[in-house]
Amino acid sequence: MRTLTLRIYLTVVAVLLLFASGSAWLFQRHMEDERIRADNVLSERMAAWGDLIQRSLPGAESPHEDQAQALREWSQRLRLPLALDDPNGDRISASDSFVLRQGEGQTRSFQIHLEDGRTLWVLRPGLRRPPPDGRGEFGPLPPNLPFVPPSWQRGVGTIVVLVLLFIAVAAGAWPVVRRLTRRLQALKRGVEQFGAGELHHRVEVSGRDEVAAVAASFNLAAERIEALVRSHQSLLANASHELRSPLARLRMAVSMMEDATPEQRHRLRREIDTNVGELDALVEEVLLASRLDALQHVDHHEPVELLALAAEEGSRVGADADGSTATVKGDERLIRRALRNLLENARRYGGGDITIEVRNGSGRALVQVCDRGPGVPETLRERIFEPFYRLPGHAEQAGGVGLGLSLVKQIAERHGGSVRCESRDGGGSCFELSLPLA
Repeated sequence: MRTLTLRIYLTVVAVLLLFASGSAWLFQRHMEDERIRADNVLSERMAAWGDLIQRSLPGAESPHEDQAQALREWSQRLRLPLALDDPNGDRISASDSFVLRQGEGQTRSFQIHLEDGRTLWVLRPGLRRPPPDGRGEFGPLPPNLPFVPPSWQRGVGTIVVLVLLFIAVAAGAWPVVRRLTRRLQALKRGVEQFGAGELHHRVEVSGRDEVAAVAASFNLAAERIEALVRSHQSLLANASHELRSPLARLRMAVSMMEDATPEQRHRLRREIDTNVGELDALVEEVLLASRLDALQHVDHHEPVELLALAAEEGSRVGADADGSTATVKGDERLIRRALRNLLENARRYGGGDITIEVRNGSGRALVQVCDRGPGVPETLRERIFEPFYRLPGHAEQAGGVGLGLSLVKQIAERHGGSVRCESRDGGGSCFELSLPLA
């Protein structure tokens, strides 16, 4: 997980570095273009001012005082620092602003060579190119001027700002990346705890992003797995308990077989057959219940005609099916098993008066199986659908292992339906199986 944290963080930092580098390059290009544009404009102005001053200055043969006075006047008019050298390079005069700016370190000079050999100096910071007409140029600075740093040093401030910005954003990105990976670490620990046997453990779901969706999916899967494991544990425990009775009876019958009379052996064989049949039914129902626990929906979706199916299964217990046709989609074998269990339950506990009715209502098919048995107390009508639960005293009288109605409920739910128990007018019970119509 630390490797993932580092990879995400380095990716963010690398993207940020590329962005900062690109931004700095574009900014530098823009500033360079603006500076060149400004230099060109200023150079054109300098060339025009140079022509004007050359025509207005006294000649080289004029006294230095007259040349100096004219230079100072033009410096005040144009508000430019000016200086004038004779053809030999000796300084004739310089304006006060030229001397002041020279002292302040503003040393970039633009020189204009006059036709009579004199040189006019204009002190302006930031000039880089000669004027378009070529008469002006950047020449060597006058002597005794302070050192001018190279051009690359002027971008140091911008680079420092970008570096500081990069460091600040990189430092701010670390908590965000760490928070994301911390949630992944918490999810990893939760999965490990669940895998270690803590089936009740759930991970915290925070946020509305993909990590939160994964945590929510894990919780749903964990809840489903826990329910399956608990159900299988309960099923195994109850099945183990139910297996003891027929096994004990089988052991006793087999031990008595050797010393029994022919008549007794006949009864013992029937007892053995009965117990073997009970064991076979129990194993079959346990396996079916276990398989249904692992399913959320049935895999087969074939059309099933309920009235025909009810009539076929009703003939096994001597009951006639009545009502209207109703077609549902699902596993025909499982739906048949549900109807058979309801009918067997009615035959076992309700005597011979069994009715079957099929009807449609509100997009659902309803199958009612009614009997005239002792009925089910209202407080126990939900419990009878629990695995291995049987009404008090019924196990001794009617037998069974208590999985029939539980299987009916599981089959109904896997088909998107339900089952319930109601009292019947005149005594008895009615079990209503509800399934969505095709």
